[in-house]
Amino acid sequence: MSEGFFSGFISIIGRPNVGKSTLLNQLVGTKVAITSEKSQTTRNRITGVLTKDNAQMIFIDTPGIHKPKTKLGEYMVGSAMASTRGVDLILYIVDASAEVGPGEYYNLNLLKNIPTKIFLIINKVDLVPKSKIAQLIHLYIEEFDFAEVIPLSALTGDNIDVLQRLIIDYLPEGPKYYPDDMVTDKPEWFIISEIIREKILEATRDEIPHSTAVQVETMEERENDLIYISATIFVERNSQKGIIVGKGGRKLKEIGIRARNEMEELLGTDIYLDLWVKLKKDWRDRHGILNQLGYSPKD
Repeated sequence: MSEGFFSGFISIIGRPNVGKSTLLNQLVGTKVAITSEKSQTTRNRITGVLTKDNAQMIFIDTPGIHKPKTKLGEYMVGSAMASTRGVDLILYIVDASAEVGPGEYYNLNLLKNIPTKIFLIINKVDLVPKSKIAQLIHLYIEEFDFAEVIPLSALTGDNIDVLQRLIIDYLPEGPKYYPDDMVTDKPEWFIISEIIREKILEATRDEIPHSTAVQVETMEERENDLIYISATIFVERNSQKGIIVGKGGRKLKEIGIRARNEMEELLGTDIYLDLWVKLKKDWRDRHGILNQLGYSPKD
């Protein structure tokens, strides 16, 4: 352990679509989690690492806490709540532009059973007047004794530096868990599959909500530093397969081009991306398939 060096694990939790993944990417300084206007985009706990001269912060992005309707949903909520155990700090994020409803009060009651220090992060302050921010702060501190309250914009980066400094103030002295240049502990194949899933969400809009999963089958280096990647997109119904493939395969080609461009920027080399679409009926409610796709509970 280095004297005067602080390190620890910080869980990022909140309802769906409040900006958890956007905040993680902003804190780390690069994209490690996919983002989307659609809720419940994050399915696995994703770890991002930020190393400074005097500290290392290991952030855990989580699925949104919501009332689950499928076994996949149960896994996602279980994963989010499990991330609050054994961490040094919790960032609870709320959306300043959204109304405070029963779901938020339900989550605040859940927080009361957690002994860890919790920051309230009021996100998307760029979308509301300052008077509303003051009202929200008053409302939330009456409901829960937060260690700190930080209004910010994960999209613009406003107040991110303040949040980083406060996090370090609350971390214990500890070791450097990861190398300085590491920004995530997720393997490349996982990031690749998430990029493809993000491009599906972008390209299909409301036609395909969350009934798709992506599995990387092959990832290998070939001649002239070309990386060959083969991935399968799973859907629950034939109609969804038709939407993703599109007329004459145009939609699938669009998804592939968008995904390949981002992969090449990420990996710094040429990519040959081979995409396939397959039907796995009702996969979100089948434990065996969820296991296969990496959504089995680990806690």
